[in-house]
Amino acid sequence: MTGRRSATGAGPVLWRIGEVAKLTGVTTRTLRYWEEIGLLQPSSRTDSGERLYAPADVARVTRIRNLQELLGFSLDEVQAVLSTGDVDVLDRVHSELKAGDLSRSRRRMLLEEAIVANDQLVDRLDDTLSRIHAFRDERAAIAIRLRDARDQLDQDTSS
Repeated sequence: MTGRRSATGAGPVLWRIGEVAKLTGVTTRTLRYWEEIGLLQPSSRTDSGERLYAPADVARVTRIRNLQELLGFSLDEVQAVLSTGDVDVLDRVHSELKAGDLSRSRRRMLLEEAIVANDQLVDRLDDTLSRIHAFRDERAAIAIRLRDARDQLDQDTSS
């Protein structure tokens, strides 16, 4: 999939919804639903209303999938992580740094902004992971108690 240039021909490569679905392994229905709940917005639309996605949008789709599949986040949790704007700040800073031709002071300012946003994101992820670990530990303790109760029942019946 190579996508296509924006209407002016000068902008970034843009992909149609079906192309993004194939690139990312999600369905077009999922992409529309994520748009409906405010999790994803296409970068632009054609005159006929067709959704067009930029590379940053495709990266966001991949990020959402990773949060769901790798960390087991619900869509509400994904939305909480992404809604703070830290990820958007990091994407914007990355794009601006990649564009180049920045003064040393502007690059430094962007890097400082990225450090703050990234640290805040890491803190939230650490908090979420801590809650996941606590939940896992609770379930493991329950599993031990259930097995003990079963074993006790088996001993009582065999006596």
